Amino acid sequence: MSKIRAKDRDAVIQSLRAGVVPRVGQHLIQVGRAGELDSLLKDVDRLADGGSAFRVVVGEYGAGKTFFLNLVRGIAMERKLVTMHADLNPDRRLHASGGQARSLYSELAKNMATRTKPDGGALQGIVEKFISQAKTEAKAKGVESEVVIREYLAELTEMVNGYDFADVIAAYCRGFEEGNEQLKADAIRWLRGEFSTKTDARAALGVRTIVDDASVYDQLKLLSRFVRLAGFGGLMVCLDELVNLYKLANTQARNANYEQILRILNDSLQGSAEGLGFVLGGTPEFLMDTRRGLYSYPALQSRLAENSFAKSGLVDLSGPVIRLSSLTPEDFYVLLQKLRNVYAFGEAEKFLLPDEAIPAFMAHCNQRLGEAYFRTPRTTITAFINLLAVIEQNPTADWRTLLGAVELAKDEAGQQDLEVEADDELASFKL
Repeated sequence: MSKIRAKDRDAVIQSLRAGVVPRVGQHLIQVGRAGELDSLLKDVDRLADGGSAFRVVVGEYGAGKTFFLNLVRGIAMERKLVTMHADLNPDRRLHASGGQARSLYSELAKNMATRTKPDGGALQGIVEKFISQAKTEAKAKGVESEVVIREYLAELTEMVNGYDFADVIAAYCRGFEEGNEQLKADAIRWLRGEFSTKTDARAALGVRTIVDDASVYDQLKLLSRFVRLAGFGGLMVCLDELVNLYKLANTQARNANYEQILRILNDSLQGSAEGLGFVLGGTPEFLMDTRRGLYSYPALQSRLAENSFAKSGLVDLSGPVIRLSSLTPEDFYVLLQKLRNVYAFGEAEKFLLPDEAIPAFMAHCNQRLGEAYFRTPRTTITAFINLLAVIEQNPTADWRTLLGAVELAKDEAGQQDLEVEADDELASFKL
């Protein structure tokens, strides 16, 4: 049994105690879902080969979607991919006209991560890596760095905003060579989608376009090509909490977002998005509700429909939709063992609970919650960590006595997703 670093242990324990997904150390507590993970690993390999990928990960509230997405992101970074991630909310969506799509892009750019910078903020490092490669080549050829950069980025000019993208990278290079920090900062601001007007962008960088609501997806396509030129395998974009699209009251706004998802899906399936993958996370309602979910959009329903042969216990994980199977009681048992191990820094002599305490804890949960305790394990995990915390601080306490006092309430927060305002279909009705 290998020793666990205090930093990783604390990050995992504190996150789980608060009911949120740990940013590091997911591998320490990963259980089950080998098939689902394997199919997403194939996507990661496909991206690294210059292909494209599109997946919708569907699971109940509290069943571990976000954990699964974070685990996949961590693996993608290990395989030399660049990742971006963001949660959708009313102010961040895929399609909008009031700046919400640009806001989503800015959040994605802020959370851009690589193996050496897993917590985000990797955009500047990627740009500098590309420029230093170009400078090395320029030196060998005896030409200006900008000439080599333009040469490399020539393939991007056929894409939307491609010319301006090349201009911005060249501007960053000039700032780099001249020691002009302001020019470098402006170039990064443009790449992050932080310019709100074209006038400001033209004054700062001499470019005529900015990243706006209409060009978000095109900008992601540009970035995926750019990170490959910088020496990375490709770009993986993870979007969570897509149930916020399902909750949009305006039917037009909802359909416009679904249309954008359809565009991304078509590009991925046709292989026209090079080195770009999308993983979307949402609840079953977001996918299957035929009135306002993805299935309300006929073109998406036909593409995301499940394999009709995958019935009565048979699975097909090769399609665009991955349903996260519930953890089994056996998986949950292993998970509690792993949590006990992480809490003790990976040292068996520091275990706070004996082996027989784990089945006793599970039996207690089963009495209070029924099967929900392992199907949507968030509340149960938090209760287990709270139990370990009390035993750690009160060494004389008997775990059997404490177990009877563990309070468990069913996690009802997912019900909020189903509480939506009525559609305002007539709001835009014109005679």
